Amino acid sequence: MNHKIQYFCKLLQGSNVFLLEKFKPYFLLKTRTLKKDKVNVITLGCSKNLVDSENLITQLRGNQYEVVHDSNDADANVIIVNTCGFIDLAKQESIDTILEYAEVKKQGDIDKLYVTGCLSQRYREELTAEIPEVDAWFGTLELPQLLAKFNADYQHELIGERLITTAPHYAYLKISEGCNRTCSFCAIPLMRGGHISKPIEQLVQEASSLARRGVKELMLIAQELTYYGLDIYKKRELPRLLEALAAVEGIEWIRLHYAYPSKFPTEIFDVIAAQPKVCNYLDMPLQHANNAVLDRMRRQITKEETIDLIALARQKVPDLTLRTTMLVGFPGETDAAFEDLCDFVAAMRFDRLGVFQYSHEEDTRAYDLPDDVPAELKAERASQLMRIQQDISLSKNQEKVGKTLRVLFDRKEGEYFIGRTEGDSPEVDNEVLVPASEQYVRIGDFAQVLITEATEYDLLGELVQ
Repeated sequence: MNHKIQYFCKLLQGSNVFLLEKFKPYFLLKTRTLKKDKVNVITLGCSKNLVDSENLITQLRGNQYEVVHDSNDADANVIIVNTCGFIDLAKQESIDTILEYAEVKKQGDIDKLYVTGCLSQRYREELTAEIPEVDAWFGTLELPQLLAKFNADYQHELIGERLITTAPHYAYLKISEGCNRTCSFCAIPLMRGGHISKPIEQLVQEASSLARRGVKELMLIAQELTYYGLDIYKKRELPRLLEALAAVEGIEWIRLHYAYPSKFPTEIFDVIAAQPKVCNYLDMPLQHANNAVLDRMRRQITKEETIDLIALARQKVPDLTLRTTMLVGFPGETDAAFEDLCDFVAAMRFDRLGVFQYSHEEDTRAYDLPDDVPAELKAERASQLMRIQQDISLSKNQEKVGKTLRVLFDRKEGEYFIGRTEGDSPEVDNEVLVPASEQYVRIGDFAQVLITEATEYDLLGELVQ
């Protein structure tokens, strides 16, 4: 028996009312913890983290726990924070969130605080010393250990029954974990480990389960989609996976996120062109276009090879929506190198583009390089690149005015029904707005929409009856 409890028991043996009252709060606290836990899972970071949280929630609920996701209600007594550690801003958000709940715990409003995810994986030792209020820290692949804190068993039969926290008609499907690439700026392999593909059969089972529950659109995600299959099938098998997923009844859109341009398996373009269920959409982060910068980034591709790849993609899939991201402020990015990037973006006219500012991450190869682009200049360059893209986006959207597009409707917001075309992924891309006062569409349904107006990042239209 705990020595403190033994001490209390001895004191109370004489039915001392004073002592009973004195130590009453201690016993009330212990009694409260016997109540069935309610867990609130807080997710930070990318869609890959979201899938991890969904799997965690599924396992806890399978073990009869009451679990909520990103809830603002204060009735949960256990908090699990699933952190992101990708760049400085993401790390700061994760730390701020942990500290917020650590304070809530100090005030006695929650019983347990657990932290998992990328930040925990990478900085567990330092964080343990700095934030003692956290009861336990877990890495990205330690779901069974986290479940053990709840005396919960990992139930393999739930693998294909993942709960989704997105709108019920779309879901993310993580096809692999980790990354074998050696990009000098990226800390993801430090947090997620090497590449591990999920078997096709397992992914088809998960997709089938999602489809039975009403999911119509799958967003395929991974650290690196095109590497899929090399570890378990000894060759790149993304095309075969796409064909298998397209055969799942109920799935109507399959969208590809996070493809690596170097050694790109070009047969993927053939599948996109030939398979109606695979969206004419590709998210392929390029990061830069200046050859000297690309070499220091260890991207294993040149600007010229990238231009040829984009040309081939647009030749094989004429209606392809190409999304990319660029990284500005990398060590040694001169004014001339940045101008090279600007000229490239202007010439390539990407349909969708996002920009990150370089974050100097310890233990990466680039950390040995001087972080010689000032923060103010990084921000200025990011804004300049986005201004170029804004003009391109407006021009491309204006070309859609007068056209009728197939739209999947996600929600009603204010005076509009809001949906997306085949060329738009949730959260990051354009949206289509249809006035709700004039027409009606059911959320989760597809509809034909005549585009009547266009802005830089949105389309307005009316339902075609």
